[in-house]
Parts: sequence; C-alpha cells; structure tokens
Amino acid sequence: MTAVEGAPTAPHIAVGARPRRRGFWTDARFFLGVVLIVASIAGVWAVVALSRQTSPVYAAAHTIVPGQKVTAADLTVVDVSLGRSAEAYLTPDTALNGAVATRTIAAGELVPSAATVPAAQSEVTTVVVHSSVTLPSSVVAGTSVDLWAAAATDGGYDTPRILIPSATVASVTHDDSMIGGGADAIELVIPRADVAAALAAVAAESALSVVPAGGQ
Repeated sequence: MTAVEGAPTAPHIAVGARPRRRGFWTDARFFLGVVLIVASIAGVWAVVALSRQTSPVYAAAHTIVPGQKVTAADLTVVDVSLGRSAEAYLTPDTALNGAVATRTIAAGELVPSAATVPAAQSEVTTVVVHSSVTLPSSVVAGTSVDLWAAAATDGGYDTPRILIPSATVASVTHDDSMIGGGADAIELVIPRADVAAALAAVAAESALSVVPAGGQ
C-alpha cells in the first residue's frame, strides 16, 4: 500500500530525551552515610583498644587487717583495666612509707589508696587476749568479733557484757601453756580509746570471750 499523493502527513512528534540521573557518588547523603559508618567503626575500635589497656596496681597478697603496717611483702602486682579509676589504687610507683591499713583488705582485693594512712594517723592498735570459750573455726584474721567480759566475783563471775564491739582479729594461736589444757590467744585490733578497758579487764582476771560479731 502506497501513500496517496497529496494526502496530509502526520506531524512528527519529537520525544524529548530523559534527563540523565546523577551518579550515587555525587549524592551528599551517600557521603554522609559513609562518614557515619567510618565514625562508628572508629568509635568501636577505640572502645576495644581502651578496654585492652591495662595498668599495674597492687592487690593484697593475703588478708591485711586494720592498723597493720603495709609493706611490699603484703602486696602483689596485678595488671587490670581500670581506666582513669586506676588512680584510686596503690601502684608499684606508690611510696608506702610505713603506711598502715585503715580497714580489713581481703586477700586478692585491689588496695585503694584511701584504705591506708600514715602510721601516725592510725586510730587503732592491737592487744592479745585469751578467750575462755573455744573459737569457731570460722574466726580467722580479718574476722569482726565482739569481746565479752564477765567480771570476777566472790562466787564466780558476773553477767557477761560486751566490752569492745566490732574488734578485728589480727591473728589466732593456740596457747598450750595455759592451765586447763590450752586456750586460744587472739590478737585483736581495737580502737586506742578502748585499750585501757581491755587491759583493766585482763588485770582484774575477768573471763573474756571472743564471739563472732552479729551476722557472721
């Protein structure tokens, strides 16, 4: 079929070309996303790296009781990750200078700087007493105990009363030299203000008993 000569022809409609899309690498949102991802990775890496940084600090090699002079022999060096809080603990660079403990420091516990003071500032001392009752096996160095006393009377002993509460056991030995088959000799850490009362009870031959403090 041929076109009829002289017949009108359909107008030619030019279809406009579709605009070229920009590459995704030219989109600001793409670069913002990359920056956020990189920042997130860097932050995680920094946290992991910081957690792996350790510092040498002192830990108690054995139980240290209040008033005890702290020496290098009582301590062991451990590497721990404490961050800035490491400054609150004794380190191998710390000068002990005859410092004494202000509280019981359990074996293996990191030693806080606040748990020691110069000897001249210590408010406790030790006395040795013999308990009239056998100590439980649970009473060891560092145990908190009450010292009871029953004053001697013509007919025996008065009603026991707590002479010194919340004393700390420094050491326990069994003294076989005592009449009656032996007795436990207990070295107690007590406030200096209570020394006179303790010595007076010993001098008066009161019956002394060392009993674990309530709850122990």
